[in-house]
Amino acid sequence: MPDAVILRRTDPGRNMARFYRMDIQLDLFGEWRLVREWGRIGQAGQVRQAIYPSQAEARIALERHCRVKEKRGYVYVT
Repeated sequence: MPDAVILRRTDPGRNMARFYRMDIQLDLFGEWRLVREWGRIGQAGQVRQAIYPSQAEARIALERHCRVKEKRGYVYVT
């Protein structure tokens, strides 16, 4: 699984066009962060960051979030 993932969920009948982006980043202090951004396509989204002690743990969290979003109907863009 890559360190950056973009997911989309669209349903024209329900006027739904959403995105969910996740990225694993190493910050200036040497901490690994899982940065998540979500919202309506074409608009600014909400952002949440979580700190993990290692890249492996951040990757596990990213994979867990991907599985949850896939169950809700999101599909991979990248």
